[in-house]
Amino acid sequence: MTPVTIRRRAAPTAPAAWPEHLHPLLARVYRARGLAPAEASKARLADLAAPAGLGGIEQACALLGEAIERDLRICIVGDFDADGATGTAVAVRGLRLLGARHVGYRVPNRFRDGYGLSAGLVESLAGERPDLIVTVDNGVASHAGVAAAKALGIRVIVTDHHLPGAALPAADAMVNPNVLAFETCAHGRAQCDDCASAARMNEAFDSKALAGVGVVFYLLLALRARRRSLGAYASREAEPDLSALLDLVALGTVADLVPLDANNRILVDAGLKRIRTGRACAGIQALYRASAREPERAVAADLGFALGPRINAAGRLDDMSLGIECLLSDDRVRADALAAQLSSINAQRQELQSAMVEQGEAMVEQFLDRHRGEDLPHGIVLYEPDWHPGVVGLVASKLKERLHRPVVACAPAEAGADELRGSARSIAGFHLRDALAEVDVACPGLISRFGGHAMAAGLTLSRANLAQFAAEFDAVARRRLDAEALERFVWSDGELALGDFTLDAAQALRYAGPWGQGFAEPAFDNAFVVDSWRAVGERHLKLKLRLGDRAETLDAILFNALDFMPPPPRVRAVFQLDLNYWNGEERLQLLLRHIEPA
Repeated sequence: MTPVTIRRRAAPTAPAAWPEHLHPLLARVYRARGLAPAEASKARLADLAAPAGLGGIEQACALLGEAIERDLRICIVGDFDADGATGTAVAVRGLRLLGARHVGYRVPNRFRDGYGLSAGLVESLAGERPDLIVTVDNGVASHAGVAAAKALGIRVIVTDHHLPGAALPAADAMVNPNVLAFETCAHGRAQCDDCASAARMNEAFDSKALAGVGVVFYLLLALRARRRSLGAYASREAEPDLSALLDLVALGTVADLVPLDANNRILVDAGLKRIRTGRACAGIQALYRASAREPERAVAADLGFALGPRINAAGRLDDMSLGIECLLSDDRVRADALAAQLSSINAQRQELQSAMVEQGEAMVEQFLDRHRGEDLPHGIVLYEPDWHPGVVGLVASKLKERLHRPVVACAPAEAGADELRGSARSIAGFHLRDALAEVDVACPGLISRFGGHAMAAGLTLSRANLAQFAAEFDAVARRRLDAEALERFVWSDGELALGDFTLDAAQALRYAGPWGQGFAEPAFDNAFVVDSWRAVGERHLKLKLRLGDRAETLDAILFNALDFMPPPPRVRAVFQLDLNYWNGEERLQLLLRHIEPA
């Protein structure tokens, strides 16, 4: 396997007037992330990109305003991941705050309904007969579902952030910052004026990285502004406080792994502050208790690695309604019960995922044994008939990390089915959705359906087409990825001086950011002497490290070590300055991300 190399970020050396209160180490990290002092200080909600600049939002607000005034029935159609679940909860809570009295929701079952607003899902709503459907985190490709709703006289607002195909569905309003170009829309034989105008607005909109939950939150902000202009509120003080939804917005944004650009960092930071100050909704507080995390010390990693997986597990293995009900609950007892149920499902997911990843790694090893000396495919496609379709995305993610190549993991849509569901994860420099589109153009009909983003995508195809798809996907990857792109590496912000290893520095870095996708948590690399080490649990290492001639040692931990072979006497380690909180006391700890002989 290709060895891991350490790459250091280059920080601009030009002097800059950073705020005096900012820790020098944090200023250094911000420079390496390309931030200017003025940008680093922009963390207020007032600095968000204006909702009015989002394409289609005026038409969507007019429809929602009419629905509220006429007391119409609104159905939110979400998605079965954490972004869709939080977005659904934000839509339901927000519309009720803004005066809607008849707001329900429906989320497709991953196994029965498939993804998004399908014709079958619309048919299942016939008994409820909503007047208006609002999609959250889906809909940009739901041609059949939108058409089915329109045939029943139901209006449709699509809110989404996924990339569009060549054609747009015939929605009454489309709010999606990533609808920038398209060939046709279903409103006419070419681009209608409304869709073309929305696309032009999106081109100028500053935050195309919004998650699905962020898009629907923006819609609620614009709807409140519209109702304000129409005199719905006696004063600003009488307006609904939509900031109460920001804990949910933060959870969905981080869990969906969208880039944390300046706009998303503002949203996530505001949500984390609500959580730390005890103002989170009952469901998020319950999820913190269930995951044994402390909300007063909340950081984005809690949302991505503890809360998000619990919500996601419901959609992967059971019914996402469990997750949505937890986020909608205002009763602590009920929220705790639902959070405990989600934790139990997540434990099942972890066990299933572990077995599937082990199978996937064995498949890779078998391939290497058969083709020793030959190149590993640039784009890897794996399939096992007993894999679970709800967990293949996690398998693809784990194998992508190990192999540093784009991976598609496939499973039968249901036991014994010929239809396969695939989930893909990518590396920097390889746009997954574009790659799948290239395969689709070269071999029409090979893929039944596909969609997604640059780094994650989903698809369906028949079992008979799997071998050809694997060959075509690898061919696209070989054209798009050069040898440098396939190098395995870990980023570092450089070495730390002796005086940087302090509790103050670790605290400053922990609560800055917020860190996540596209705005990486600071990591550094230094050479250390290994003073001692011991195994902790089944796969972790605790070490005592010394920096140069420093007399005292530094506590360090390496999670998920592959083996317990003694580390060499001297190591170069990539690490994060971390805080170990125990018995009410904070102590400095190095969280090791990579070690190699020094």
